[in-house]
Amino acid sequence: MCSFGKYPVLQLDYIQYMKPESILHLDLDTFFVSCERLIDSTLVKRPLLVGGTGDRGVVAACSYETRRFGVHSGMAMKLAKQLCPEATVIRGDSSIYTKHSQTVTQIIKERVPLFEKASIDEFYADLTGMDKFFGTYKFATELRNTIIKETGLPISFGLSSNKIVSKVATGEAKPNNQMRVDNGLEKQFLAPLSIQKIPSVGTKTYQTLRNLGITTVQIVQEMPVEMLVSALGVKGEVIWKRANGIDRPPLIPFHERKSISTERTFSKDTTNMVQLRTTLTAMAENLAYQLRRADKLTACISVRLRYSDYQTYSKQIKIPYTSADHILIPKILELFERLYDRRLLIRLVGVKYTDIVTGNYQINLFDDTEEMLNLYDAMDHIRQKYGEKSIMRATSMGAKTIGRFHNPFSGEPPIVLAHRKQ
Repeated sequence: MCSFGKYPVLQLDYIQYMKPESILHLDLDTFFVSCERLIDSTLVKRPLLVGGTGDRGVVAACSYETRRFGVHSGMAMKLAKQLCPEATVIRGDSSIYTKHSQTVTQIIKERVPLFEKASIDEFYADLTGMDKFFGTYKFATELRNTIIKETGLPISFGLSSNKIVSKVATGEAKPNNQMRVDNGLEKQFLAPLSIQKIPSVGTKTYQTLRNLGITTVQIVQEMPVEMLVSALGVKGEVIWKRANGIDRPPLIPFHERKSISTERTFSKDTTNMVQLRTTLTAMAENLAYQLRRADKLTACISVRLRYSDYQTYSKQIKIPYTSADHILIPKILELFERLYDRRLLIRLVGVKYTDIVTGNYQINLFDDTEEMLNLYDAMDHIRQKYGEKSIMRATSMGAKTIGRFHNPFSGEPPIVLAHRKQ
């Protein structure tokens, strides 16, 4: 009780009357492996590696049977085969995985009013309020059973009051199981786990924490937040909140039609094929970088042409989810060759990526090597530090493209892109 002037005022804690959120996290177990086992049932329960089949290839996914040998995704295939020589190695087909991912997405979309597609095999759903009508845990269980029945894919889920705890719960429930963490028990649930189980604690951060004597979540829970901030900076506060079960990042609603695009109107209509290909290459490369910077993937690309008589044509193709420019650029150039059939002067060219989802399968692990993975990381790091045009492919160097680029990820208006020789 407090007073306002001469009148007593009763202070109400509205928080206690607010229904806690119910956030569901769904994760398709060893997704690439599971898809391969749908195709070939003889692979069930056998150690299986999916990825680049050459000695310089990378493991895109591995079955649980290989993990006891120390194998993990992102590892050099050569090393993985040394650790588990009896494993079957499959190159993989990303188009098959994209198709299965879209099937699961459609099932969720038909049953959940608000959901986020975090990656090709990972989803969040806001089930807040369903307790009144159905029961969130019962609904989540039936949704999981429906996915398993209709797709044949194993899937696990975690259910709690926020995305972070739900994701950790899913990891603890695996393989092919489910777990609920009741409201108010988040901190208790997290306490005994390794600090490495907290999302955003990567290898380097984990090593830093180990050097400080921090191995479990409970140790972080007992620390002042200032101590973690002094050791890790801003990231330290994020980890502290997540360790205490109080970090509540919002769901990013899934929108299939989200897109990014850029186009250029030439000062003089042209049929110069070198200029046209160079311009399209620069556009495709820059848009691919924008995808990676925002942790996005595209599954549909298109090219647009406007001739000197103002007739405009476009052509698009569906592709497996990717954000790798060395995959996207050849597809863009291929589309251009198929589209440019009138042999007239060209006034405008444009490139557009659609069917965009959040995800970090940034390059094609079935084709690429560790060197390619490291090259993308290095190039993007240089761009982030020195600017988008600080590094580019030799085939883009001659482009003097000035176009309009719309970035839907930032909420900002379109910005001008300028590709020029430096």
